[in-house]
Amino acid sequence: MCPQSTSFKSLEDLRAACLDLSAGSDTAAAAVARRQDTLTKPPGSLGRLETIAAWLARWQSRDMPKLDAVKVFVFAGNHGVTAQGVSAYPSEVTVQMVANFAGGGAAINQLARIAGAKLDVIPFDLDHPTGDFTQVPAMDEKAFLAAISAGYDAVTKDLDLVCFGEMGIGNTTPAAAISTALFGGGAEKWTGRGTGVDDAGLQRKVVAIEAGLKRHADSLSDPLKIAAALGGRELAAILGATLAARKNNVPVLLDGFVCTAAVAPLARLHPTGLAHTVAAHVSAEAGHRRLLESLGLPPLLDLGMRLGEGSGACLAVNIVRSALECHARMASFAEAGVSEK
Repeated sequence: MCPQSTSFKSLEDLRAACLDLSAGSDTAAAAVARRQDTLTKPPGSLGRLETIAAWLARWQSRDMPKLDAVKVFVFAGNHGVTAQGVSAYPSEVTVQMVANFAGGGAAINQLARIAGAKLDVIPFDLDHPTGDFTQVPAMDEKAFLAAISAGYDAVTKDLDLVCFGEMGIGNTTPAAAISTALFGGGAEKWTGRGTGVDDAGLQRKVVAIEAGLKRHADSLSDPLKIAAALGGRELAAILGATLAARKNNVPVLLDGFVCTAAVAPLARLHPTGLAHTVAAHVSAEAGHRRLLESLGLPPLLDLGMRLGEGSGACLAVNIVRSALECHARMASFAEAGVSEK
């Protein structure tokens, strides 16, 4: 399939796209529900496996969903706010981990393979971090829209399911800053240890976020301006890719705290902005469970993971495949000769 070519020219152009969202296919979701009622099991006994099948159908617009083309996107970026001592690792680790992805040595490589998913790693100008948001906006409008557009263009109509993940040393700080700006409650409520900072590092994160919120107070009423001022290129790309998935009828599995914070602006712009997404897991990073609750996204898994890379999302592909296999291959009561109640 030929790649798309989308370029959002302004924040208002992007905002208009975020406000113009379909509701998916009621017809396809209803067809799944009818079939579920005929299968050899008590109604509802497969729990969320049944609702996952209906979710796939709604957002693929197919009476019988498929999972032939599953892709994991890992977007990578570096952050100027690391100058404030908010990470236990130096920024060059982002570059090194991107090389590790290319060499097949990361956790996401193994999880993608076992899930039958193709992995696509997209780095963003790793030698030039975003601005330190305690001093300047992380991205000006042009840089923000470029990252949004790149993420948008990555998701094509031929995909059946996508997982989004990230790699970016220091990016739990932008994620916590965005969460604080969107949902309030103060920086301490949303800030965790990320890659494992000590108590002093944790306090530096809180101070940096509070400084960023103060510096960019004029932007805090607009979810898109929040994402630009406090976020990062990889977060913006995830937001753009999630929007493209909605436009292209592709359901989405969200990864952890950073990924969820990246897409939260869409939920604040549109009441059903994240209806085509499922939270794959709740991470151990402080703030993620609270963020999922704020967004009304119950997680599929709770395994204490906090790696990023799309690891939790990719792991959940196996659950989605199981849901579809049960839906598509189970016999009906009539076919199996089993008496109904």
